[in-house]
Amino acid sequence: MNRLRIILTVLVLTFLPFAGIHAQKYDGVIDKTVAQVGNSVILLSDIEEGVDIMKYQGYVSDRNLRCVVLENSLVSKLFYTQALLDSLTVNEDMVNAALNERINGILSRFGGEEATEDFYGKPLHKLRQEWREMFMEQNLVQEMQRKIAGGISEVTPKEVQQFYRKTPKDSLPVIPVQYQYSQIVIYPNVERANMAVRERLLEFRQRILDGEKFSLLATLYSEDNSAMRGGELGMSSKDVFWPAFSDAAMALKEGQVSPIVETPDGFHLIQMIEKKGNMFNARHILLRPRYTAEDRDSAFARLDSIRTVILEDSITFELAARKYSQDTKSRTNGGIVSDPNTGSPSFDVDRLKPADYRMLSTMKEGEISQPFESVDDEGRNGHTVYKIVRLDKVRPSHTATYENDFNVLLEVATNHKTMEAMEKFIRDKQNTTYIVIDPMFRGCDFEREGWIK
Repeated sequence: MNRLRIILTVLVLTFLPFAGIHAQKYDGVIDKTVAQVGNSVILLSDIEEGVDIMKYQGYVSDRNLRCVVLENSLVSKLFYTQALLDSLTVNEDMVNAALNERINGILSRFGGEEATEDFYGKPLHKLRQEWREMFMEQNLVQEMQRKIAGGISEVTPKEVQQFYRKTPKDSLPVIPVQYQYSQIVIYPNVERANMAVRERLLEFRQRILDGEKFSLLATLYSEDNSAMRGGELGMSSKDVFWPAFSDAAMALKEGQVSPIVETPDGFHLIQMIEKKGNMFNARHILLRPRYTAEDRDSAFARLDSIRTVILEDSITFELAARKYSQDTKSRTNGGIVSDPNTGSPSFDVDRLKPADYRMLSTMKEGEISQPFESVDDEGRNGHTVYKIVRLDKVRPSHTATYENDFNVLLEVATNHKTMEAMEKFIRDKQNTTYIVIDPMFRGCDFEREGWIK
């Protein structure tokens, strides 16, 4: 249950990596305050920035976008003002994480501190201070929302039932087709595949040391999108890469080529181009392990044998999974696969791996598949695995019912109750908080009444 997913657009907008970009447009133009909520002000530049980002996101509304952004900002300021009155504390870890993500994204986008400062017309330390204040305000808004949500009593089964009965059927959530299945998994010979990749990269490294261009080999052989640029990554913060990659790159001198570096993306060779502080520009060649027909045939033969003894009732699927499957997560459950995000054994179609869905969609309940190729549960880089699956249950798409989908209705009812509490907070604070809106926005068709006094 996610009681805290209160969607206030204004909170989402400013987390984008290019937020703040609109300030550049105000060079030579006098900015102005367009609204005040308590002691907090909303600037015209804030509104224009929000509009730009909403357009970039493809947001569509029948209402004037400036009015939409202003109302979102007014709502946010109400939560912020109350958070200050209640002396709520900022979560410094969350603020620092958001700030670092913003700084790294901006520096990578513009290619370094100098270009960033030129664009914004401010030194980086000033930008960092401004963005920190912005993230601190956002964090306090979220803390205030959590406080309100935390004060709501748990929704009881009786309340869920009442919510279900009074909600029109066409407004109830629709549950998509769901699959429950079990699996027995065999991994390919990872060590052999990794060794083959390492040997090839060692060959490339020697060719580079003997005079061949790194960029040419990257263009011809790298399995990364940067191959079309000769493997060049562009000036970026070291924090945007895997730590092993960043550490190896930062240890290089300009022009130097690294030893083989392993990350969750695969295996790399890195050539340093330029370093500036915590930023660098480098080339790399990425290769991923590849498995042979021999790996596939061997795994398929073993899985086919396991399938045969199960069909002959010599062993149950559950016992075979515990004995033979190499996937540790499902093996302990007798092969039953659970969604890693929810813990549920039921999978919506879009939560299934494509190869698994293609197989399951052709099966009947209780049927055991032929061996096929898929990817592991981590899914990183499409790591190859081989498996057989048993389709345990299919739940057709349907409108949620109290009897069969209680947990779904509980979440919807809880979110509804939380939103009601949030809206009540907004109405109450509209009446007790000093709010002034510039005449240029007084013609807005706000979603809520009570802003203009």
